[in-house]
Amino acid sequence: MRGAAARAGKPTSSSSVPVKAGLETRRTAAKLLAAVIDRKVSLDGLLDVDNGNAAYRALADGDRALARAILLAGLRHLGKIEAALGRLIDKPLPEGARSLHMVLVVAATQILYLDVPDRAAVDLAVEQANGDPRNRRFSGLINAVLRRLAREKGALLPAVADVPDAPGWFVDRLKSHYGDAAAKQILEAHGREPPIDLTVKSDAEGWAARLSGIVLPTGSVRLAELNGPVSEMPGFADGAWWVQDAAASIPARLMGAIAGKEVADLCAAPGGKTAQLAQAGANVTAYDLSANRLKRLKYNLQRLGLQAECRVGNFMTEAPESSYDAILLDPPCSSTGTVRRHPDVVWTKGPDDIAKLADLQEKMVRRALALVRPGGRVVFSNCSLDPSEGEHLVDRVLSSVNAVRLEPVTPDDLPGLEGAITRQGAVRTTPAMLETYSPRLSGLDGFFAAILVRTD
Repeated sequence: MRGAAARAGKPTSSSSVPVKAGLETRRTAAKLLAAVIDRKVSLDGLLDVDNGNAAYRALADGDRALARAILLAGLRHLGKIEAALGRLIDKPLPEGARSLHMVLVVAATQILYLDVPDRAAVDLAVEQANGDPRNRRFSGLINAVLRRLAREKGALLPAVADVPDAPGWFVDRLKSHYGDAAAKQILEAHGREPPIDLTVKSDAEGWAARLSGIVLPTGSVRLAELNGPVSEMPGFADGAWWVQDAAASIPARLMGAIAGKEVADLCAAPGGKTAQLAQAGANVTAYDLSANRLKRLKYNLQRLGLQAECRVGNFMTEAPESSYDAILLDPPCSSTGTVRRHPDVVWTKGPDDIAKLADLQEKMVRRALALVRPGGRVVFSNCSLDPSEGEHLVDRVLSSVNAVRLEPVTPDDLPGLEGAITRQGAVRTTPAMLETYSPRLSGLDGFFAAILVRTD
């Protein structure tokens, strides 16, 4: 990111006084960081280029990229950033000084984790404080703390290395479900930027060679480098592949032989799994509540040369019963398995959200079992790390729904990822799985998947 601030434009304030280059980018980053942490607003929504935050949309493309980098790195390393700042501030900040806190976090993110000149990060933070009546009297504190942070970061980062970058409730749940050692590995994996995986129609080895990637046990191609926009890479315009995390490709691979069968994808958008089902030869019906999301799904299918019947609606009330040979259900969940990609998740969700989502998912599973024909299978999956949305939910369904059984996943179903098969016979991946020759190219999203078969 070095030089991004220097290349930024010079917007002007309402009084036509020139604003220092890069200042508006930092102001926007601080505002959005506060929205995520304090108001629990989704970062994806804030950064949407069409309907997101107005201040973010008003930035030039290069400034948007820098603001996004600051936000992702700041959320990904928030525990360590706040711990490092805490070592340099003698007295707690005054109550209600959240905007001041965000100024410090945004600047510290640049100093500790981004390729931005330390001096630029410090000077713009001071300028930001001076321009805010609430923070003007603290500009000297900001200057002193951040300059010291820049000088001492070589010692501070090792000193805070064991501080988790997640709220206590999330750390406690990870330890409870996975044990201390595995929880630490998952948290460490969350601190690394995720690689990009592609699901290819065919010839994974050939595409890996052409795109300088590696082939994963799932058959996905993982890119070693990303040079330029994905849409300009070979194969994109031809519909030879689509972007999809390796773990997200597993549920569709558990559907069995579906060529020529009637298959429903009940929560279809954004469409990666729908594309897999269509590519496997199924007659696919894709349901989603959002017309806009289905519109994007249709566009992706068109690019890929694949077909599916897309229905805007609520399958809980509108889909006819016993109509499908197989169903893929990937319902709304806490998304705690995608923290590598969406580091805001642990700061915007909490235990109450997980409980509510688990209840909703259980209702959806029960409905899906009514929509599949006798002898058909429902592959239930989600991107949560929490067993209440996975193993525990499936146990509840099996103990309370008649004429349904769990079909165990076998090592032959997941060659190379046998360690992801649970004692229950389901699939559980975590970001700490799938080691490759490089930590940067290792890991995958946290996913759960189970095969439920209707027996009557």
